Amino acid sequence: MKSAFLLVALSAFASSALAAPYVPKDDAAILERLPARAADPVMVELRQLRAALGARPQSADAAAALARRYFELAVAEGDPRYVGYAEAALRPWREIARAPADLLVVRGMLRQYRHDFAGALEDFARAAQADPESALPHAWRAAIFMVQADYPAARRECEALEPIASELFATGCAAYVEAATGGTRAAYRRLADALASRPDAAAESKLWVLTRLAEMAWRLGETSTAERHFRDALALGVTDNFLLFTYADFLLEQGRAKEVLALLKGGERSDTLLLRLALAARALKLPVAERHSRALGERFAAAALRGEKLHLQEEARYLLDLRGDAAGALAAARENWRKQREPRDAAVLLEAALAARDPAAAAPVLAWLESSGVESERLRSLAARLKGLR
Repeated sequence: MKSAFLLVALSAFASSALAAPYVPKDDAAILERLPARAADPVMVELRQLRAALGARPQSADAAAALARRYFELAVAEGDPRYVGYAEAALRPWREIARAPADLLVVRGMLRQYRHDFAGALEDFARAAQADPESALPHAWRAAIFMVQADYPAARRECEALEPIASELFATGCAAYVEAATGGTRAAYRRLADALASRPDAAAESKLWVLTRLAEMAWRLGETSTAERHFRDALALGVTDNFLLFTYADFLLEQGRAKEVLALLKGGERSDTLLLRLALAARALKLPVAERHSRALGERFAAAALRGEKLHLQEEARYLLDLRGDAAGALAAARENWRKQREPRDAAVLLEAALAARDPAAAAPVLAWLESSGVESERLRSLAARLKGLR
């Protein structure tokens, strides 16, 4: 499971647009009963971890174990409340500088979730110094540098992984960078070969690799290959929010909205999934589309009242595609680009600039397209249409 969670680090930012977590002031407060049976293995595990922390409230190891498990669930299910629970578990160590390496890693994970990238990078750097044999700090630093489009720094972190991580993971990290910098086909081949050589890899690791392969094929316009990888990933039976909303985006682009409704059924608690459900329902002209759209609007408004801007990419798509507010979408997309600069962030800014007929607003993305060498038929098409407005 540890190697699988290493791979989660490289895709964590795809889920960072989830609704911001609420942290209760009272540890005993019951916010909501999550839909799980008492005998559910996950609930049993959480009760055991909470009991361990309750028995040793000053134990950094117990706190880190509970917080890590909550974060894993947030990533898998797209439910941001788990992040709030994780933060509550770490509250006693919030200001402690000399925390153990494991706790520093978990604290860094939560900081990156809140887009405190500088704080997260610091935590991960200190964790790597405290435990030079741990791959996790380098994986998370690579993820942050990728989302900031600092590809040389990300590549250095991948190189640091080579002597301390599995071959599949080290290859995955390097391919992740290569695919974003003009080497998508070569990265695809390397990653596909690495996966084929590891038939015994954990299901979670296979899921991460298959999803990345699907994304690469999709960007290259090889939709049948992308479809095969998405379906192989789903067949593993591992709950993964990133896989679900990425495949949903693929289906929406293919005009297969009905399949999105079936794929994401019951996923309304996740903002990322709710957005796709709303888009699919709207494409099919279903009455539920307005209810989903209204729910999203309420969530974004509540976050704004709290002064939180952790989900601007999704809000920009909501404003553009569900509310027809091109100016509002463009403002959200531009603000999002200042923090997050990955292909899907670029796409929403280009689309909003097109809708607002404001090509100048997309200048930073157009510059990134040229400097990074990223290969994407969709992004290149959007860029060409924007240039045609001038």
